[in-house]
Amino acid sequence: MTIQRATSFVRRFSGYLTLSLLLTATACNETNLLNPAPETAVSGANAFDTPDRILGLVNGIYKAVKGVNFYGGNYYTYSEARGEEFINRTSNTFTAYEAWNQTLNSGSNFVAGFWIAGYAAINNANILIKGLADNPGKVDATLAKQYVAEAKFLRALSYFALVTAYARPYNENKGTSPGLPLRVQAETTSANNDLKRSSVAEVYAQIIKDLDEAEADLPLTYSTALLNTTRAHRNTAIALKTRVYLNTGNWAKVVEEARKIVSTSAPYVASTGVNHRLQNIVEIFTTNYTSTESILSVPMTELDNVTGQSSFPYVFNANSEYNLNPAGIWGDTEWKSTDLRRTFARTASGVQFLTKYSKPSPFLDYMPIIRYSEVLLNYAEAAARTGDLTLATNLLKAVRNRSDTSYSFPASALSTETALVGTIWKERRIELLGEGFRTNDIVRNLQTFPAKSSSSNSAPAVTPAQDNYIYPLPNVEIITNKLLLQ
Repeated sequence: MTIQRATSFVRRFSGYLTLSLLLTATACNETNLLNPAPETAVSGANAFDTPDRILGLVNGIYKAVKGVNFYGGNYYTYSEARGEEFINRTSNTFTAYEAWNQTLNSGSNFVAGFWIAGYAAINNANILIKGLADNPGKVDATLAKQYVAEAKFLRALSYFALVTAYARPYNENKGTSPGLPLRVQAETTSANNDLKRSSVAEVYAQIIKDLDEAEADLPLTYSTALLNTTRAHRNTAIALKTRVYLNTGNWAKVVEEARKIVSTSAPYVASTGVNHRLQNIVEIFTTNYTSTESILSVPMTELDNVTGQSSFPYVFNANSEYNLNPAGIWGDTEWKSTDLRRTFARTASGVQFLTKYSKPSPFLDYMPIIRYSEVLLNYAEAAARTGDLTLATNLLKAVRNRSDTSYSFPASALSTETALVGTIWKERRIELLGEGFRTNDIVRNLQTFPAKSSSSNSAPAVTPAQDNYIYPLPNVEIITNKLLLQ
């Protein structure tokens, strides 16, 4: 008798056939029925047999990153809800109310779900890297290097999301705080589940190592705009490095990486690889998801999308669970009505709701992970920090004037390093609103989460000194990983 515990499945992702990792257990007698193979067991007997199956496993890592508790959905919801830009209207614990009112705890569903989703993506990447090493010659050597590079990029992206949520900020003490269990080996059983946390600095070092190695072996471009937007290429790794180095306060490295993909003067463009440049801000969120501004996005299709309470567009727009906070960036008087980014809102019952993602159910808006405008703002901040106020100002103006050609910054906003950095931070709040950046921008700069309130709801301020400044470690990991708290 054979019992199939779980079968491989076939899904579509970015136009490719995606195979799940094969989670199977075979039982042929009563002993096996009473002692089944663990659910983490991976059958690798056939997974690396053919190029198509290997490509399926590569796409499976992207699929894991697209999970509902990761970059496909709740990562954006919870990251935005914690900040001050939105007001909660429903007190719905399934749509980030605990994040909004700063009461997330070790037993919260998302605290566990986000952790699990991140490490699932990481382990999928580890399995692919090991499988290609163990099965040489199954695909062309250059293609095998590319696949490993994609896996390392996605592992780095996943670790960055996790370390910035569950660990103390790098800039607090140069990364000496406990970080995360650093898993870089393929795990197919629970035998190695006990693993102590590496330091924050060690996790960041692994992220940079992965991105440096990925940059070397990723393709310059793919054959279509869709693939250039939904799969990692060389400029994708470089762009993410500007974000990572910004988080560590290594301004010189931000500048070094940004120079690889940003020209020395306006109009700012990438001169190698994908020809990244700023595009029409309205079009990139409504009709042109694969423009050259979109460095990496999560695609949504009729056959493969995130909907319901895990969908950011559903929660923040369609279901009206969060309105824009008039005391947040939406109410800033220097964000003029002439700015096209002001059109990403609708009014109902006297309040405004974000419509950056405006497609109706089944919510086919692509979810942006990296855009070129973020790279320019990362570069601007680092340039200002290293004394090049002219370059920083020009980069800042490129982003603002793309959306509001008539706007001129007040002289006082650009006159000193401190003033200019503050102006760049404000521009990030406008440009990246609803894209999952606000929590990390507050934490990396050791700022306080502001209090927020409405007539029916309120949330307290949270300072860097408080325990709930970061996400708590999830109970599911505390229970199963005996070394986690050592």
